[in-house]
Amino acid sequence: MNGSTSEYLPMLIQSVFALGFVAMVLIITHLIGPSRKSAKKLENFECGVEAKGNARLPFSVKYFLTAILFVLFDVEVIFFYPWATNFKEFGMDGLLSMALFVALFLLGFLYLRKKQAFKWE
Repeated sequence: MNGSTSEYLPMLIQSVFALGFVAMVLIITHLIGPSRKSAKKLENFECGVEAKGNARLPFSVKYFLTAILFVLFDVEVIFFYPWATNFKEFGMDGLLSMALFVALFLLGFLYLRKKQAFKWE
């Protein structure tokens, strides 16, 4: 092998061992594990709560909106970490860029507040 492909050999070996280990564990647990099936074991189970009623009942879109907004604002906050750890190196350009980012962040927040996206009935 030439120099560039030989650098990938350790990664290839590690990947083969990792995949082999996963396959071996799956096969062994399937072979030695219990396989008794009953109606009680095949029943749906959710956090200790007995299943009852229809799971297809509609519920408020506000739940999904709250979840999406949480993820959106949570991901935006992640962008603060690299800036906070290196803010001295970014200088004035980094400060202005982050000020623009925060301004757009607050603009989106104010828009959602005006649309009453955070109010529950």
